[in-house]
Amino acid sequence: MYRTIKRLGIPDSNIILMLADDVACDARNIFPASVFGNRDRQLDLYGDSVEVDYRGYEVTVENFLRVLTGRFDKHVPPNKRLLTDASSNVFLYLTGHGGDEFLKFQDNEELSAFDIADAVEQMHEKRRYNKLLFMIDTCQANTMFSQFYSPDIIATGSSAKGENSLSHHADDQIGVSVIDSYTHFTLNYLEGFNKSSKATFDSYDPVQILSNAGVSTSLSKTPPAEILLTDFLGGVSRVEISDGKVSVGEDGWIESETVEVETLPPPLNAFRPISAALV
Repeated sequence: MYRTIKRLGIPDSNIILMLADDVACDARNIFPASVFGNRDRQLDLYGDSVEVDYRGYEVTVENFLRVLTGRFDKHVPPNKRLLTDASSNVFLYLTGHGGDEFLKFQDNEELSAFDIADAVEQMHEKRRYNKLLFMIDTCQANTMFSQFYSPDIIATGSSAKGENSLSHHADDQIGVSVIDSYTHFTLNYLEGFNKSSKATFDSYDPVQILSNAGVSTSLSKTPPAEILLTDFLGGVSRVEISDGKVSVGEDGWIESETVEVETLPPPLNAFRPISAALV
């Protein structure tokens, strides 16, 4: 997901990436410093350009909730903060081992559905998001968004209560499964996107995914059919047309007769429509 949203134009400055970050250097990994999502190993997901903001023992439930709510010690640098506001669309993706209303962190603590629901409500009260897309791939994933009560949230998960989230395939040479079915088919779908794609939210095929993936839109004021996936996953700035001129953010006026203008995302402290992502 990190690679996909970067491909669609969201820069690392707008992404908070939290990883256990032990796979690339695990002694059992015969491809050191590499992570693959497919057994053909054509694409190294780790590569040279990955920027991990929280790694190893920094990836805790406490730090995760602090990122969402903005409750930091004053010495925490900006690259570890989610600097969003009331006009920001936030994409939140979680994956790992989980169960009925919980997700494991580092195999020694758990994030509960109540924890994340309350954290998102704090985000809403502090005006830290405009719309929020919550996506989770774990066993019984849909239970993790069962306690949300804040507005303007669309939530989706890989499996219903009582169901496992199954892997798609394994790499025999590495000896482990490399990707889950839900994420595999989601990424395949997103590979057909570009920054200006007009796709909206749709249903999943349980036969392909091998579980009943869910989508919850009851908290969204805007109908799902009117919300573009690129509102969260893409990095194209909106523009305003006035008197034959094109206004791009606060950068002044650009003389143009073109109606559709694509610009580089502005820096975080100035961004308005650009999505942010916590992966």
